[in-house]
Amino acid sequence: MASQLLKIHPSDNVIVALRDLPAGTNAEWGNEHYNLQYGVSAKHKFVTEDIETGGAVIMYGVLVGRATQPIKKGEPITTFNLKHDAHDYSTANRQPYFYTAPDVSKWQNRTFRGYHREDGRVGTYNYWLVLPLVFCENRNVLIMKDAFERELGYAQTDIYREHVREFLHFYQSGDIRKIKSMEAFTERPPVGYEKPKRPFENVDGIKFLTHEGGCGGTRTDANTLCALFAAYAVHPNVAGITVLSLGCQNSELQTLEDEIRKRDPHFNKPFYAFEHQKGTEYSLMSGAIKETFMGVTKINEFERSDAPLSKLSVGLKCGGSDGFSGISANPVLGHLSDIVTTLGGQTLLAEFPELNGVEQELLNRCVTEEKAAKFEKLMRDYAGKAEAVGSAFAFNPSPGNIKDGLITDAIKSAGAAKKGGNAYITDVLNYTERATESGLQLVCTPGNDVEATTGQTAAGANIILFTTGLGTPTGNPICPVAKVATNTKLAERMPDVIDFDCGPVVDGTQTIEQNAEALLEYVIKVASGELTKAQQLGQDDFIPWKRGVSL
Repeated sequence: MASQLLKIHPSDNVIVALRDLPAGTNAEWGNEHYNLQYGVSAKHKFVTEDIETGGAVIMYGVLVGRATQPIKKGEPITTFNLKHDAHDYSTANRQPYFYTAPDVSKWQNRTFRGYHREDGRVGTYNYWLVLPLVFCENRNVLIMKDAFERELGYAQTDIYREHVREFLHFYQSGDIRKIKSMEAFTERPPVGYEKPKRPFENVDGIKFLTHEGGCGGTRTDANTLCALFAAYAVHPNVAGITVLSLGCQNSELQTLEDEIRKRDPHFNKPFYAFEHQKGTEYSLMSGAIKETFMGVTKINEFERSDAPLSKLSVGLKCGGSDGFSGISANPVLGHLSDIVTTLGGQTLLAEFPELNGVEQELLNRCVTEEKAAKFEKLMRDYAGKAEAVGSAFAFNPSPGNIKDGLITDAIKSAGAAKKGGNAYITDVLNYTERATESGLQLVCTPGNDVEATTGQTAAGANIILFTTGLGTPTGNPICPVAKVATNTKLAERMPDVIDFDCGPVVDGTQTIEQNAEALLEYVIKVASGELTKAQQLGQDDFIPWKRGVSL
């Protein structure tokens, strides 16, 4: 029975079902026996003691909710008998924190093959970036995207276009029944597929961003957009930039240039800006295409070379979480984070709405009072704005989260925080701030998958590890995003999306430490140029956060 149950922390008064437990099951944990009068689905929890109305439910050793009605020993917790609650926090209540770093001797001399930049950072990929300062230029960016990607071999395959062509042929032949009888393909058809040749071997891609901002809205939004673009411009995975501007928008070119210099006073990457209102669309586009092409020839001169693992900057993210996220994949990322930071690298833990309930522990782990105070202020400001519009952090769990056992935001958050391991927190970053310290750092972003990965990339992540229990194809234009499954069933069901499986932790065939070390081996491969599934799918997701309320 022990292999079917898990009590995460000694002080917890809930036990997690690792398998479906039907009603009538006699469960045993330690010396305690539980007669389950109700079925408990895998990933869900039952209580280990009678809990009265208002009584505390403890998981991961922290308060995660209070009973809204009496819950009998052995009964599952649900949205009907439990509501979110969490302990308050304060910098003034910080307690001493002690951390023993893992033994990393086996990794000390390991390297990855990256692109060394003049500022000392190392890119895992070598991209040219094309961006519009305002939504009016989205069309022109997309026209450039089509031209460059098709002609230089970066475009996605036309399998779906070929599928429509096939349907059209049958329709025009009067054989529509043939279409109805065809089954959907579950894998890419091999017919007629040939990997396109790329004339620029050392350029991993030309990436084209679009967005819905830059004008209208508030000046704060426009300035934040410029700051975000500046963070992408100085990113080690970006070797050159083309900017399209209308000329009259709020997000001004001068603001972008000023933000770039704030982040890198010695910035000297190729940077070409074109203003639409100075002439015709044809002059704008022909000039932008010419200079971009010439820029690509320049960055093709860069080559990969060995870099120590201390040059890794790993974003730690979760999305489409399930009841196994805080048990398998997130703790695996946590151990990997402890290894990377011990080696002198960076790890970036984001999603502030998903740190609700574990704030005090994180405050305790901050290396200075100043860092702790910054974290507390960012959290309280964010939570206050959410509450002001009736969307408190307690509303964070999605229907999919709840269905899979994450009943309250505190349960979700306590599991999500496991991605940060146990290391000291060396810095706290506001949105668009660049990470300059080694070690674990907290990055203020929403929990929203793409807003968070967009923000982590702005902080400087050169690879993002994204745990998921339900499956999501999320990626990023310039930072590889590797999807890490919490369970093997998901990895087998969505092999074109999932990169790594933490299911062996749930099955008991691997420890968290063993699985984390296998994941680090995979990270080294990706950092050296092996494409993630999101990259293979062309999943270039980019959503700027306007700093409004987004969970």
